[in-house]
Amino acid sequence: MAAHRPVEWVQAVVSRFDEQLPIKTGQQNTHTKVSTEHNKECLINISKYKFSLVISGLTTILKNVNNMRIFGEAAEKNLYLSQLIILDTLEKCLAGQPKDTMRLDETMLVKQLLPEICHFLHTCREGNQHAAELRNSASGVLFSLSCNNFNAVFSRISTRLQELTVCSEDNVDVHDIELLQYINVDCAKLKRLLKETAFKFKALKKVAQLAVINSLEKAFWNWVENYPDEFTKLYQIPQTDLAECAEKLFDLVDGFAESTKRKAAVWPLQIILLILCPEIIQDISKEGFDENNINKKLFLDSLRKALAGHGGSRQLTESAAIACVKLCKASTYINWEDNSVIFLLVQSMVVDLKNLLFNPSKPFSRGSQPADVDLMIDCLVSCFRISPHNNQHFKICLAQNSPSTFHYVLVNSLHRIITNSALDWWPKIDAVYCHSVELRHMFGETLNKAMQGCGAHPAIRMAPSLTFKEKVTSLKFKEKPTDLETRSYKYLLLSMVKLIHADPKLLLCNPRKQGPETQSSTAELITGLVQLVPQSHMPEIAQEAMEALLVLHQLDSIDLWNPDAPVETFWEISSQMLFFICKKLTSHQMLSSTEILKWLREILICRNKFLLKNKQADRSSCHFLFLCGVGCDVPASGNSSQMSMDHDELLRTCVPGASLRKGKGNSSMDSTAGCSGTPPICRQAQTKLEVALYMFLWSPDTEAVLVAMSCFRHLCEEADIRCGVDEVSVHNFLPNYNTFMEFASVSNMMSTGRAALQKRVMALLRRIEHPTAGNTEAWEDTHAKWEQATKLILNYPKTKMEDGQAAESLHKTIVKRRMSHVSGGGSIDLSDTDSLQEWINMTGFLCALGGVCLQQRSSSGLATYSPPMGPVSERKGSMISVMSSEGNVDTPVSRFMDRLLSLMVCNHEKVGLQIRTNVKDLVGLELSPALYPMLFNKLKNTISKFFDSQGQVLLTDSNTQFVEQTIAIMKNLLDNHTEGSSEHLGQASIETMMLNLVRYVRVLGNMVHAIQIKTKLCQLVEVMMARRDDLSFCQEMKFRNKMVEYLTDWVMGTSNQAADDDVKCLTRDLDQASMEAVVSLLAGLPLQPEEGDGVELMEAKSQLFLKYFTLFMNLLNDCSEVEDENAQAGGRKRGMSRRLASLRHCTVLAMSNLLNANVDSGLMHSIGLGYHKDLQTRATFMEVLTKILQQGTEFDTLAETVLADRFERLVELVTMMGDQGELPIAMALANVVPCSQWDELARVLVTLFDSRHLLYQLLWNMFSKEVELADSMQTLFRGNSLASKIMTFCFKVYGATYLQKLLDPLLRIVITSSDWQHVSFEVDPTRLEPSESLDENQRNLLQMTEKFFHAIISSSSEFPSQLRSVCHCLYQATCHSLLNKATVKEKKENKKSVVSQRFPQNSIGAVGSAMFLRFINPAIVSPYEAGILDKKPPPRIERGLKLMSKILQSIANHVLFTKEEHMRPFNDFVKSNFDLARRFFS
Repeated sequence: MAAHRPVEWVQAVVSRFDEQLPIKTGQQNTHTKVSTEHNKECLINISKYKFSLVISGLTTILKNVNNMRIFGEAAEKNLYLSQLIILDTLEKCLAGQPKDTMRLDETMLVKQLLPEICHFLHTCREGNQHAAELRNSASGVLFSLSCNNFNAVFSRISTRLQELTVCSEDNVDVHDIELLQYINVDCAKLKRLLKETAFKFKALKKVAQLAVINSLEKAFWNWVENYPDEFTKLYQIPQTDLAECAEKLFDLVDGFAESTKRKAAVWPLQIILLILCPEIIQDISKEGFDENNINKKLFLDSLRKALAGHGGSRQLTESAAIACVKLCKASTYINWEDNSVIFLLVQSMVVDLKNLLFNPSKPFSRGSQPADVDLMIDCLVSCFRISPHNNQHFKICLAQNSPSTFHYVLVNSLHRIITNSALDWWPKIDAVYCHSVELRHMFGETLNKAMQGCGAHPAIRMAPSLTFKEKVTSLKFKEKPTDLETRSYKYLLLSMVKLIHADPKLLLCNPRKQGPETQSSTAELITGLVQLVPQSHMPEIAQEAMEALLVLHQLDSIDLWNPDAPVETFWEISSQMLFFICKKLTSHQMLSSTEILKWLREILICRNKFLLKNKQADRSSCHFLFLCGVGCDVPASGNSSQMSMDHDELLRTCVPGASLRKGKGNSSMDSTAGCSGTPPICRQAQTKLEVALYMFLWSPDTEAVLVAMSCFRHLCEEADIRCGVDEVSVHNFLPNYNTFMEFASVSNMMSTGRAALQKRVMALLRRIEHPTAGNTEAWEDTHAKWEQATKLILNYPKTKMEDGQAAESLHKTIVKRRMSHVSGGGSIDLSDTDSLQEWINMTGFLCALGGVCLQQRSSSGLATYSPPMGPVSERKGSMISVMSSEGNVDTPVSRFMDRLLSLMVCNHEKVGLQIRTNVKDLVGLELSPALYPMLFNKLKNTISKFFDSQGQVLLTDSNTQFVEQTIAIMKNLLDNHTEGSSEHLGQASIETMMLNLVRYVRVLGNMVHAIQIKTKLCQLVEVMMARRDDLSFCQEMKFRNKMVEYLTDWVMGTSNQAADDDVKCLTRDLDQASMEAVVSLLAGLPLQPEEGDGVELMEAKSQLFLKYFTLFMNLLNDCSEVEDENAQAGGRKRGMSRRLASLRHCTVLAMSNLLNANVDSGLMHSIGLGYHKDLQTRATFMEVLTKILQQGTEFDTLAETVLADRFERLVELVTMMGDQGELPIAMALANVVPCSQWDELARVLVTLFDSRHLLYQLLWNMFSKEVELADSMQTLFRGNSLASKIMTFCFKVYGATYLQKLLDPLLRIVITSSDWQHVSFEVDPTRLEPSESLDENQRNLLQMTEKFFHAIISSSSEFPSQLRSVCHCLYQATCHSLLNKATVKEKKENKKSVVSQRFPQNSIGAVGSAMFLRFINPAIVSPYEAGILDKKPPPRIERGLKLMSKILQSIANHVLFTKEEHMRPFNDFVKSNFDLARRFFS
């Protein structure tokens, strides 16, 4: 589209940009932010090629947005964000404007875009809270616009100046003149501006003149700051034309300054205009100067007097200060080497200037603090650049008793010195490093005052103590700061944090200090910054503190923490920071926790870079790493206080201990050498980090989950680095290393949905193998939050109403923070979907990770990870001991499971259904396999309470709901082949629970819901039997017999009674499910009757068999009747027909399984069905019998004699013959066995009947049926019928030796004899080679055929007797069949004589045709496959054998060649041998 229709494509991109603005989509999230940024980049790139289209589209969007009517604070914020996005995009597009844009573009920009930009510059005043940002952004657009379209902007300004020269009004609009402040100005453009204003200045009204004066000054600084080289060059090569314009305007402005007030207004511009005239400055510095410059000389004298306080007016003094600062600032852009006289001018004023601005006893003030501060910053920066070593004013600003404004000015000045792009002669910031101590002290003081003023916990200053035991003191204030003071401290604190971010070395530098003191100061600095991170009431400071800490964790910065012992210091300080942040994250005391987690990920990356750099450093330091990581483990159960040290104690750990005083690089670490004392802070930090990452996995924010998962990668990288030091296993540091790496790999799946991501998270949690302090604490903390959240959910809205306005206001204040954030406040809003989603995620987390915590409880309290829990075989025993306690041990996991089971019947009016559904799914699909035994026991115990002491069912809605949920959970659990599930499924028996479930469900009745529950229970039984090998049974056979007894009661229970079609479908579904369950239960199940009936065991088994078999036959009959009814009803009930077909199949399988496992007691009852008068019944019995033969009977539990007896009886049954020689069982098998298994059936039947000397009877029945079905003699045995398979098997078994003896000599002569070496047998003219002769080939083929035929005819005496019997049987069967057919035909046509004459010939022909087709010719055509030859004959011989087989088959069939033209020459030979062949067959 972009190539063929560029205009439409660009418009589509612009429309997409418009649609995704916050004002259209609402509050932005991470996804929409990324999408918006992508759209911006796309438009910026397109604008390089389609500039006009993009700018026009963006201008239209901006105009539409500006005209929108909005209501509410949220809409106002979205409008502001949308305007900022549009303006920023415009600025970048204009900055990259192609140089070859048409003139039309400039016109368009002036008419359309410029008015919209001016709207922001003119109308966004201080009343709008976003005015400053919008004005700055709009000024950036105007600046970029004026770069390539200066004429358009200048024209607007010039036109307005012209209008104002003739305007008679006093209050005129000067907004267009103010555009001078924002445009891009180089030397040539400045010259045009000065010339234009000088030309029209005198004719302007006073208001316009003041606007020009103010705007020109800012235009000058735009030039100097953006084109400093041009300004510097001005003092090397003066420009006369520019100086003339400046001088002219100076004189005009000087004339305008008639009063003190006007002088104060114009002095700042006058000094700038004078700076533009270097030759004039040079002239007036001499004693004899040009009289034309007398007014310039007087101006400078007035300036000096006013600066010294002799001007007679405070207003002039303030203006003089401003002008002098401008002079100083401009002088810094001139190289000292140019020896300009301007520096003498600066030096003559700078002392008075500094005395005026930096006087602590009399602070400079003009009533506008921001302007005063900007002026002082400009002065301080300029003085530093002029004389960096004259730092007396620095000391004044640093003094503790100086006003806070001085501190603010100093800090911002230093920040500007660091961040401004430096000119070659500007001094570097390192000249100020000597003041690092004072700056750190200022940071500490400011931090304490800001925190105290906000009502927060005051920041704790680190004492310069050298031991861990010395107390840490904090500043105490007599009075709490006022709100105004607090605000000023916040501004100062923000500036100081930005300063650290800009150059961390400025506050890290510790000249001439020992290692411990250096470490102490670094710890104090970082501790202060860390405490700012969670300050939600100071979001900008918190964000900047994170950036500063990130910079402090860069490689170069970490080396400065303590150059004497960098690795030890890094571990102590960085680990302390990590611990503090993670503790805040886990307690959910941070609003922007996702952003903090992203920042934490960057910190981890920096840490790993440092570790990698120092991996091969001093071995003693590396040994320290090992000690910190492996020396101790924090006990995870029941003692969380050991991992959450007191706040002061945590801070003390950052102070260098006595062990570090022993010398450089000493890492004896007395306090961490053993496991008996407090664990090292680095180990605590790692644990807390694990806890935080685990707990973020259940966040409803997908981005937070993905970030947490990606952090696991950096944990693993740290372990890789540390394990390489002493070549220890990585699992010593991270026992669950492999799973953590899988978490990291999944974090790249950005496109996944929230539900899919949580499912993947829970799958990985179940793979956590080793209990650690981190995952155990994470589980317990999550469990505590889950309990609290559960209470709030169950009490909603009651809790909310009781809490009243306090809870409501709290909820509104935190702007719907996540549920876990407010869980401690006793309020929750279920209208916020994230709240319930977080509860669901927590539930899944606890289910998936609970197994590891159970292992922790069952362990013996191992102190180290070597290995974490011992071999699996050792752990299993302890686990079983816990599991086998029927769930009575009161552990957090047990309490969680109890609570979870109670929620299975939650009836909360608002979220009850969601809770029940999610609990069912999570327990059934996401539960850790290690918790299966506990779950089974708890379910068993709960369901057992649904029966009274006499065993009667206590039927209630709640109990029924619990039973239904249990069935669903158990089915999901058994159906879900979770990794490791097989190991745990068998640790608790489910027999009692399953029997109780069936007993309960049996009494539910036949209502729709009851039928559905029964159906689900039957499906559960089927799944249970599929997992039979993984489950443990105490009395399996008795249990399964009881289940069969219960479930068969439901078959046909209500299906015939239901009047409604839907209910009929449900009951048929129940029949189907019941039979499927019964099929699985009956597989290999010997029937076990109830004891104590006073009946002999075999008789009782026989009666029980008859009961079930009769039930199944009735069900089959019922299916047949209903199918007949549906067939008559037409196609309206196809769905029911499909159900019945499936039900019939299951019933047959059940009968097969029943008879298969109970042949001894069931055969006598079932054998009679084979002779039943009803054809359908006989067919069913044959089908059952076939299933048994296919599956093989279950004889594993019987003695050998019984086995032999049963097999004998089965053979007798199959070979059973009727009174007239019929074989009902065998023929029935022929009807029901699929054709794909006919080869195997033929083998079985021939083997069985031959062993009983009944092969002739089998062949007679099979051949007779084949002849009856044949259309003619030519089609007889041509297809793949069972009779053909049996004949082929007989020929193969009984004729192999005969064929070998007959054909082997003949074939070897043809292949090996020299007379036949080069003979060809090809008789098809189309396939002849050019060198071959057709006549000769025909003779060759005839010669070989004659030789083979006569050998076959001569072998009649050697023909096997078994095959003679087969052929005789075929002959008799053919005669009998033809006689029957002729008799019928004779009755119809009275042509008995014709048929009688054809009997013998047709019968003999049938025998010969079959013998050659199925026996001799296959061996001739494929002698290698038949086993006669060791290798395949050559292709020419193969061709000859194939053609010969055709001739032999024609002789056997008594048929001449008619269709194949090339075979007709052999008809004479074929015909001449008919009689000879007939005699052979006879």
